[in-house]
Amino acid sequence: METRRDERINKLAQALKRTDKIHLKDAAQLLDVSEMTIRRDLSDAPSSVVLLGGYIVSDLRHNHGHYFVSDQQSQNAGKKQQLGKLAAALINADDTVFFDCGTTIPYVIDAIDDNLPFTAICCAMNTFLALKEKSQCHVILSGGEFHPDNAIFTPVGQNHVLDDLCPALAFISAAGIDVEQGATCYNINELQMKHHALQRAGRKILLADSSKFGKVLPARIGELALFDTLISDSAPPKALAQKLKASDVAVISG
Repeated sequence: METRRDERINKLAQALKRTDKIHLKDAAQLLDVSEMTIRRDLSDAPSSVVLLGGYIVSDLRHNHGHYFVSDQQSQNAGKKQQLGKLAAALINADDTVFFDCGTTIPYVIDAIDDNLPFTAICCAMNTFLALKEKSQCHVILSGGEFHPDNAIFTPVGQNHVLDDLCPALAFISAAGIDVEQGATCYNINELQMKHHALQRAGRKILLADSSKFGKVLPARIGELALFDTLISDSAPPKALAQKLKASDVAVISG
């Protein structure tokens, strides 16, 4: 028997056959429910549509196989929201900020004051969609080849948007933080942009919720000493905390 949740999701899926995305606010009006109801619908269990950066879009797994961003979007949402608020507090008016890919980043962007003027550099679709909602934000999207698995763009050729920019802050997301292996992520194609941002930024900030502590993923971002600060929802375990201290990495936690 079709539940009310199933009915709402089916209506959204039908609407997405006529457009590529639906803003969360418009979806709530279409279904005559609150935005929170839709967020709950899409986080309770996998479905044919997902929420990315304030927009409802079709889940590309149904057409293209694996899609990492949508796999992880609803995981540890409370933890990501908590660290997002901590990270957003570091952004000052008129800062230029690099925002990495990954599902933690939109939580940082959502927490930024809507009236704060800043410039954002990004390389991922979900990050770009979230930044578009900030009316005082000037967005620079790094173009190139699109990768649907993690919704990022990688440069084609030698030119790179970060060659000509020096952001005050770089928010780098990690899917694993380990004492021995440092910061790691799922996809090798993310590494070039992360490394370039680390070279250019004045302050390098590592973002990872506490579920990432002790994990090692296939693509190695680098040693923890590459970063100035780690932001998480809770303090790291003892061994990792000692490693961070020895590497002169400050820790900000909820």
